[in-house]
Formats: sequence, structure tokens, C-alpha cells
Amino acid sequence: MQLKIMPKKKRLSAGRVPLILFLCQMISALEVPLDPKLLEDLVQPPTITQQSPKDYIIDPRENIVIQCEAKGKPPPSFSWTRNGTHFDIEKDPLVTMKPGSGTLVINIMSEGKAETYEGVYQCTARNERGAAISNNIVVRPSRSPLWTKEKLEPITLQSGQSLVLPCRPPVGLPPPIIFWMDNSFQRLPQSERVSQGLNGDLYFSNVLPEDTREDYICYARFNHTQTIQQKQPISVKVVSVDELNDTIAANLSDTEVYGAKLNRERPPTFLIPEGNTSNKEELRGNVLSLECIAEGLPTPLIYWMKEEGTLPFNRTYYKNFQKTLQILQVSEADSGNYQCIAKNALGSIHHTISVTVKAAPYWITAPQNLVLSPGENGALICRANGNPKPRISWLSNGVPIEIAPDDPSRKIDGDTIIFSNVQERSSAVYQCNASNEYGYLLANAFVNVLAEPPRILTSANTLYQVIANRPALLDCAFFGSPLPTIEWFKGAKGSALHEDIYVLHDNGTLEIPVAQKDSTGTYTCVARNKLGMAKNEAHLEIKDPTRIIKQPEFSVVQRGSTVSFECKVKHDHTLIPTVLWLKDKGELPNDGRFTIDKDHLVVTDVSDDDNGTYTCVANTTLDNVSASAVLIVVAPTPTPAPIYDVPNPPFDLELTDQLDKSVQLSWTPGDDNNSPITKFIIEYEDAMHEAGLWHHQTEVPGTQTTTQLKLSPYVIYTFRVMAENSLGRSLPSERSEQYLTKAAEPDKNPTTVEGLGSEPDNLVITWKPLNGFESNGPGLQYKVSWRQKDGDDEWTSVVVANVSKYIVSGTPTFVPYLIKVQALNDVGFAPEPAVVMGHSGEDLPMVAPGNVQVTVVNSTLAEVHWDPVPLKSIRGHLQGYRIYYWKAQSSSKRNRRHIEKKILTFQGSKTHGMLLGLEPFSNYTLNVRVVNGKGEGPASPDRVFGTPEGVPSAPSSLKIINPTLDSLTLEWDPPSHPNGILTEYILKYQPINSTHELGPLVDLKIPANKTRWTLKNLNFSTRYKFYFNAQTSAGSGSQITEEGITTVDEGKMAGILPPDVGAGKAVNPRINKLTVAAAETYANISWEYEGREHVNFYVEYGVVGSKEEWRKEIINGSRSFFGLKGLMPGTAYKVRVGAEGDSGFVSSEDMFETGPAMASRQVDIATQGWFIGLMCAVALLILILLIVCFIRRNKGGKYPVKEKEDAHADPEIQPMKEDDGTFGEYSDAEDHKPLKKGSRTPSDRTVKKEDSDDSLVDYGEGVNGQFNEDGSFIGQYSGKKEKEPAEGNESSEAPSPVNAMNSFV
Repeated sequence: MQLKIMPKKKRLSAGRVPLILFLCQMISALEVPLDPKLLEDLVQPPTITQQSPKDYIIDPRENIVIQCEAKGKPPPSFSWTRNGTHFDIEKDPLVTMKPGSGTLVINIMSEGKAETYEGVYQCTARNERGAAISNNIVVRPSRSPLWTKEKLEPITLQSGQSLVLPCRPPVGLPPPIIFWMDNSFQRLPQSERVSQGLNGDLYFSNVLPEDTREDYICYARFNHTQTIQQKQPISVKVVSVDELNDTIAANLSDTEVYGAKLNRERPPTFLIPEGNTSNKEELRGNVLSLECIAEGLPTPLIYWMKEEGTLPFNRTYYKNFQKTLQILQVSEADSGNYQCIAKNALGSIHHTISVTVKAAPYWITAPQNLVLSPGENGALICRANGNPKPRISWLSNGVPIEIAPDDPSRKIDGDTIIFSNVQERSSAVYQCNASNEYGYLLANAFVNVLAEPPRILTSANTLYQVIANRPALLDCAFFGSPLPTIEWFKGAKGSALHEDIYVLHDNGTLEIPVAQKDSTGTYTCVARNKLGMAKNEAHLEIKDPTRIIKQPEFSVVQRGSTVSFECKVKHDHTLIPTVLWLKDKGELPNDGRFTIDKDHLVVTDVSDDDNGTYTCVANTTLDNVSASAVLIVVAPTPTPAPIYDVPNPPFDLELTDQLDKSVQLSWTPGDDNNSPITKFIIEYEDAMHEAGLWHHQTEVPGTQTTTQLKLSPYVIYTFRVMAENSLGRSLPSERSEQYLTKAAEPDKNPTTVEGLGSEPDNLVITWKPLNGFESNGPGLQYKVSWRQKDGDDEWTSVVVANVSKYIVSGTPTFVPYLIKVQALNDVGFAPEPAVVMGHSGEDLPMVAPGNVQVTVVNSTLAEVHWDPVPLKSIRGHLQGYRIYYWKAQSSSKRNRRHIEKKILTFQGSKTHGMLLGLEPFSNYTLNVRVVNGKGEGPASPDRVFGTPEGVPSAPSSLKIINPTLDSLTLEWDPPSHPNGILTEYILKYQPINSTHELGPLVDLKIPANKTRWTLKNLNFSTRYKFYFNAQTSAGSGSQITEEGITTVDEGKMAGILPPDVGAGKAVNPRINKLTVAAAETYANISWEYEGREHVNFYVEYGVVGSKEEWRKEIINGSRSFFGLKGLMPGTAYKVRVGAEGDSGFVSSEDMFETGPAMASRQVDIATQGWFIGLMCAVALLILILLIVCFIRRNKGGKYPVKEKEDAHADPEIQPMKEDDGTFGEYSDAEDHKPLKKGSRTPSDRTVKKEDSDDSLVDYGEGVNGQFNEDGSFIGQYSGKKEKEPAEGNESSEAPSPVNAMNSFV
């Protein structure tokens, strides 16, 4: 084993030996080798080999392990201090020390808390030669606290504003890693505009509408405990400028105007840091992180610079979209002023950060172990630096040197301890402590005074084999105290080797730089000191090098032939070589075509895959050589096949016969590549108006190479030609020369000329302007002319620039105008333009419709008639008439804030319309207004009308209460929509037997003022089904059903006893014939009992398959029946009956299932499968016929009405949308609800009526509805509400239900 790593070489010189020995004694680089045989009897002070980190953060969920390992001879013993005092581990049953080690194990998994063992620990390893100490190990449990509960208000702000979302994570140990995610655990995207700061907050330089979300969540990941804590989600709503303007406008009066620019652009300002300057302090060796985040609109960019210096090139990195500057391995030279600049289009701002780099202590020269012999001299040097300068203090065997036992051989000189004439008692372990306010360094270094004769550690008679002309290294690891001197000899009687061809290393190794054949022999290593001498022999053999005397050669062979590579090797006769062949530095393919025969590699049937480099490698135990050759596989040389491809591009383009509006282009075709050219395609580029964009000009046959091209005025033409054959199109040719055509007057006028007024007193004339290519010359303008259609005025004209709109002000309201727009340029005018007609702006109508009449058709339908208004009073395009109607509020609802008004619009000049979906037995008010393109005119006087009675809806609820042996009480709520005056209630009921067959039906009439009724003289323990509905003078309404059960006859059940019991015979107690009659939420349990009298029973029950314990009900007395209440509908239960007291016997278990009465099992044709299927088929067929009918007749929507309304329906009803006149559709959300099953009812036995209203008011979704010219419905009902007249101008919108028949179309 070598003593140390081989150092720098030096030549052996007799004059330098005393110097080397002196340096070894003073510096004492000697270190005790870890040779097991040497350590068996070599005394050595303790050395700390492993210890826990200074700042030791532990996981409170695991046992605490504080490491302290040390070596020494004899093996050291260990002790600990905690918070500066002795830590007696024997007194704490949770603390143990590993055998042969100083490592502490604190068992907090079974009991105890980690917080109890917080503190500063220090380990001491001690033997007879001294004591080594560990660092102060600060033990703290990791903490991952939860976020404090807080109420986070939603944040609403305007688009363009800046925003900071605070994170403020809980203080953990170690500090958590912060990141922002959404509810789906997806990281939130970050950019120059949105980024996370070093403090964890999320910064928005400016917000956009897409930043709106409700799940901005800050997460804190505590890596030590592998936990993640989550902050409450933050809701952010960004209001766009349009939305904010709408909101503001809704709260302003009609005369107010809001014109402020809400999302004004602004120069940057810093969100962090604040102010113009700040300070930053960082420790040497750490990462310096500087951060600047700015807000502004547009988003600012961040730039960094260092005042009076440059940023270090290879240690500077930018993070977080250049908002964070990081400098790695920071040093004192990095101190100074750093500037961050935030810049956008409106300006810039800068912030100066003054950086000061401090330094915890760091080693310049750490003390090294000294191994000295008695009487020698030495020194321990401890030099450290830091900012501020660290203070150096010494300890001896863990005790401050000022109070340690005195040693006359040592002298302290600041950072150095000088030893002179040491003795064995001078052995000790010294500690050097370098500390300042930022930390400390602690190093153990022992002084071991030994008197040891030389020892050779390298194995004796080692054989070294070396290839000739290469270096030879003969090892001689040694140890001794004082440090031995080493000499090498060759042969039995040779002299010490000191010629120039040898090099002696400090670790005793002899190096022969260039070994030759005559270097073979036996070499002897001799180690001497004043206590003795040791020697060792080594043998050296020099071998001939391995060579390749015949190398493989470069080969070019044809596909399918055979190739052979030769590789002949010459080697030392005592070495056995192996030859390996490689292809492209990898193994040969696993293919039978490759064979190796002695010195040859043969490849048969060569293919293209065999191309590559083939290498021969010859290996011995001492060396290896290689040689390579390239194989190229070529195809045989048959007659080349013709090449078929697209043509080559044409060339030599030439322009001739250049005229004002034409030019002749000629070219030379390229090679057709064995496929005839079918045509040439000519394209042009307009370099003046659309540079870089090529347009199709024309195509000519493939036999033609010249063509005459028609040109437009004032265009810079460049041409190119492409050829095409059956295989495709060639690449474009080179560009032709440019050709500028002369300017001319425009040959066409603008299109899409329109005249519409935007205000009552103007006319806005618009057109589609000409493009640059169509202008035909410079100075493109437009001559706009107009005059009133019905007047004798002359044309008024104005010439405008190249725009697309002109506004004529001061026009009368809604007057027809004749308009024309003519193009012109610097050369002249375009041809005379076409004349179009337009209108000046509209104003609101002035007159309300008169003679409004209402005819009530039935309880839900009314027809309205009115007289048309004069055309002159409309002052615009007649859009139609609009009916506003609303239901009169009852006295109980008059305190409501709004009246719900409904709107119907009828297109064109219609003078009548139908109001559908009215509520029966109600009073309505309506008025009519005329509508033009500007808006509505004044309202007609209100007309009041009423609707007749209709049939009521079903009662709101029906309950069965207070069941007894022979009676049941019914309790109900009146219909929610009586639709008239209730005259009476109709109750029908019939019994249901155990096989679900229905008994005779009983009818009963109940006065309308009743809400409760008791039926008597019923059968006990019998299920009844009830049918209940209300009546008005118009007829019977929908019915509601319910089922109920009378209770068990206790007397009869108790009288059923076995004869043996009545006779007093002695029998074994038992319970049998357990029966259960179950309903939805309760069950009647009965049983038979045989045994002695006066037994108290109990019933146990539970849910089948549940792991819960049986629930127990105690029965007072010795009854043989019991009613279980509060059960869950549709649930399987298990039940058993037992006896209290000494008997302790129970019945066998029985099972039953609660649930709704399955009336569907009745023998009733309405519930038979074939009948239901037949009815479904008939309904589907009728539905399809209705849809086809309505589509063919109306091409629009449909609406459901009741049978009575069908008899009076207007055949001309055709729905249309108000805004564009197109046909609309209707649907009802109620039509899509699933049907309720059978007679299933809620567990509280209450039946809630499903509201069903045929009014089409509930079907609309828009703000208004429309009728076509014949009065039929064409629009949508509105949920719009208006205030009572006394309430002012406020209004609110109510949501509208979905259209009734939309699902049918």
C-alpha cells in the first residue's frame, strides 16, 4: 500500500536528503497509513471521521440519529454535551449509543416528542493519546405548519392595472419552496408580464381579461417532511374596458357621457424593491440573487448592469424572465452597486442595489496531523480568512488552551503552535476554532509522538512486467518515526541508484522513465531511520511490444462479391495475444457471411449494409494495438436507367415589344427530364404596391416559349415562369427585369356604395376603396356627390382623400338621397359612376297606435287589434309594432319592487296579433308602440282585460298522517295555481292486497275550504292508494297520488298463542314465524312465541352488508309485534327478535326491503308492457307528423298549448326573430326533465307538485318576441321587468326559461 498519492517528481540527490528530512520533520507531512497490520500495534490519537451537519434539521416522524464516528488506537470512547452541559444518556431510556460508535439514536417513534430533544450537541472521542471533538450540532425538528385561516375577498380590477397576489407562507423549517397552481394542480403560466417573486408573491405588471379565474392557489412544499400546504384560493376578476363602460353607462343618465380612457398606457414603476435605492448583503460562496419587478403598460422589460464594472461572464445567470440576476460563488470582488432598469415604450426607471459581500470563515491553511518522534520539532498552522476577519482560538483535547495542562514543548504564536523537542507526553489532539459573526470553522489536528523503526508496507518479491520503451514504476510504501530515508539498489551487490535514468518519489516509488531490455532484474528498496532499517525486493521483466506486421487494406468491391481483410500479429513469446475484429467500432454483425480464419476476416455476398470501417485489435495482458481499413460497396455498372422527374426551371427570360399596356415575354425551357412539358405558368410581382407577393398572370401550352402579356397602368412588373409536366411543376425561373408601365386614369369606381344616417340630421356615405393595383396612377382620390331624391336641388360634390367614408351633416330627418362616388387620380377621372339611393338618419316615431282593442279568446289566449300610425310620423323604416303586457299584481304581491312585463314584436305593418300563454282567471294590462330603426315611439293608452277561469293544477302536497287500526288522516296543501275559485276536492281510494291487486274504488267529495280529512272504518294493516284532485267551475285539475297503511291489530296478534302455552305445559322457549310487512320508511314486525309468560322482547335490525352493529329496540311488555320507524326507502334490512333476561334466546334472522309501493305490479292495463309500448309508438308517430307539419308550414318554431287553446289557435301563427327577421324556435326546459317513476315519494311522505305552466311567457329567452304580418307569434317572450311608476328609472333583468319546443326541431 502506498503511503500517499504520488507527488511531483524530483531527482535523487545526495545533497538534498537532509533538506527533505528537515521539511518532513517541521511540516510533518507523514500520515499514518491505514494498513491493518500496522494499526494493530500503532498508537494513534482519535480522529473524527463522520459527524452530523452543524445545522441538523430532523424529521419529527422518525427517530433522531446524531452521528459521531471516530478512529484511533486504542479505540476511542465517546461522550456528549447538550447545551454546554454533560448529556447523561444512561438516564434517558429513549437515548442509546451505537456499539463501537458515538452515534446517538433517540427513539421518539414509540414515545416522546422531537421538540424535547432540540438543542446544541457536541461529541467527544477520547483515548489515552487525546480527545477530538465534533462541531456544535444544532438539532431542530422540521416544521411544516398550516396556513392561518383567513377570509380572502374576491379581487376585481380593471384590465391594464397592476396586481400583486400575496402568498405569505407559514414559517417552516427549513423554509418551504413556493409555487402557484390551479385547482387541477397545473402550474400557472408565467411570462414577462406575470411572474413569481423571490418572496413567493405573484406579480402582474398589468392584468388582462384572460387573467380572470377563481383558483389562484399558492402552494408551499416542505421537502424535509415531504408535505405540501395550500393557501385558500384567490379569486381574481379582470373587467375589460367594454364591460366597465357598460357598467358605468348603466348607472349614468341618458344625458351623461363617459369618455375617459380607462386602461391608459403608463411608464414603468417598480413593484419590488421600493424606492430608488436598496441594500443587499450576501455571504461569500453563496448565490447572490437580485430582483426587480416592475409594472406598467405596455409590459416593461428589465435590464441589469454593474456600476463601474462588468458582470462576471461565467458566473452570471438571468432567471424569471430577466427579473432576477444571479451570480454564483459570489466573492468580495462582487461587492458594488448594481442597477436594474425597467423600460417600455413610454419611458424607463432604474433602481440601484448596493451589494456588500461578507464572508463566514474559510480556510487558508487548515491544521494537519503531526507524527513526530521524540526530540523532533514541528508546528500546527491554522490560518483562516473572512469578512470580518475571524478570531483564531485553540483548544487542547477539547479544553481551551489557556486552561489546558501546560506543555513545555509547545509555544502559541497567534495562528501557529510551535513544538520543539517533543516527548511522548506531548501527544494530544488540538482544535483550531476560527469564528466571526457569520459562522465558525473547527478543525481537529493531533500531535502523535511515536518512536517507530522503518517498516516496508509493500508486499515482498512483487513481480513487475513492463513493455519495452515504456515507464516502469516499482512501489515501496513505508512508515517510520522519525521519517525514514529510502534508497534503491539493483542486483545483489549493486550500489545505490542515483543515475539520471532513475526518479525517486517521496512515497518511495522508483520510476524508470524508459525501460529497456537491460532494465530486467531484481531491485531492492531500503528504508532507514535512527531506530533501524527495513528492506524489500522487487523483480522487473521487460517484454517485447505487440505489433501488427500485416495490416488490413482499403477495399472497393461490387455488391454480391467477396472481400478479405488480413491482420498478422507479432508479439512477445511469453504473452498470449487475442485478436478481435470490429465494424465501425462495434461488434461484427451476427451473420454467417462473416467468418474469421486465423489472420483473415472474410465477408461473402457483400451488400450495401457492409459499408464501413473494419478494425483488427490485438490484446495482451500488457498492451494492445489496432489497425483499420475502409470497405466501400459499389453496384455493378449496368446501362443507366432514364431519370423521370419534374422539369428543370426555364431560363433566359427576356422582355420585348414594351408598350403602355402590354409586353412580350420569351424564355428558354429547361430539361423536361424525360416527361414532355405540357404548359408554362407565368406569374408577376407588383414591386410598387405588393412587393414579395406573386400573382398568376397566364398559362401557355408547353410548345410555346413566347407570349404577349396584358398589363395595367402604373405597376412595376417582374415576371417568372414555371414549367409543368405529368410529374409536377418545376421550380420558378430566375426573375425577369423590371418594367414600369405608364400611369392612366382609373378604369373603375369604388363598389359597395351605401348611404345611411347615424344621427337624425346626417347622411353617412361609405364605399369599398380601390386597391393600389386598381389606382392606375398616383394621387388616388374620390369625388363624392349627393342630392335629395324628391327635390330639384343640384348635385353637391366634394373631393376626398383615399378614404372609405364621408359624412354629410345638417340633413332633414329620414329623407331619400341619390348618391354616387367617382375615383380620380393625377391623370384624370374614372368613368361616370352608378347612382345609388340612401336615406338620412332616422328619429323616434312621434305618434302612438290608436283604437287598441282586446278580444279574449279563452283562458290563455287573447287577440289584440290597433290602428296603424301615419307613415310620416314614423320618421324611419317601419320595423313593426310592439305590445307590452303584464299581469296585475295581487294585494299580497303589490309590495314587490318590479312588475314583470312581457314584450311581443310584430313585423311590418300588421295591425293585430295574438297573446298566448296567459294565465287563467287573471287581469292583464297592455299598450302598443310603433317601432322603427331608431327605436320605439310613445305608448298607446293602457287597456285592461281579464281571462276566464281554467282548471286548477294538482294540490301542492299530500301527506298520510296518524295511521290507526281503522283510520287514516289525509293532509294537503291547495294547488299552487288554482286558476279560478275552487269548488271542491275529489278523493278516490282503493285497497291494495299482498299480491298488489287493487280493490274497489271509493269516490268522496270534500269541501274546498278543507285541508285535512280523516277516513274511518278502514281495514287494519291494509295498504290503500289515494287519488286526489281539485275542481273549479271549469273542470277537474290534475291529480296527485299517495299510499298509506293502517296499523296492526295488537289484540288479535297477541291472542295468537300456541295451545301448549295456554295449557301451562313445560316447553322450550322459542320464537318462530317471524313476519315483516314493510313500507317505505317503516316496517311492522310480528312473531309467535312459545314458552313461559311475562317475557320482555327486543328487536334487533341493521342494513344488509353493513359492518355497523345491530340496532336494538326494547319492547315494553310481552307484545308479539312491533313497528320499526325511520327506515331508509329502497334499502335491504336484516331483523331478528330476542328475549330479555335469563332466557337469552333469539329468533332466526329474516330479511326485508323497504321501498315505494310497486303499484306497477297491479293487474292494470295501464301498466302492462305491451300497452306502454303501443302508446309510446303512437305518441312518437304523432310527434313526427306534427314536426313535419310545422316545418313545412312554418319553417320556424312551435309552441304547446292546451286542448282548449287548440280549438281557437290562429292558423297564421309564424314565429320570427325581431332583429333580423329570420324564423326562430322555441323549447321548454321542462320538456327535457325525466319522468318521475311510479308512486315513489320522498321519505317525509310529502308529494311536491312539479310546476307545469303552459304559458309561453316561460319559454322565451330573449328580450322580446315578434309576430308576423298576420298576427302570429314570431319572437321570444322576455323576462324583462320594469319598476312601478313610483320607483324611478331603475330596472332589473330576470332570467328567461328555455324555449318550449326547441328540442323538437
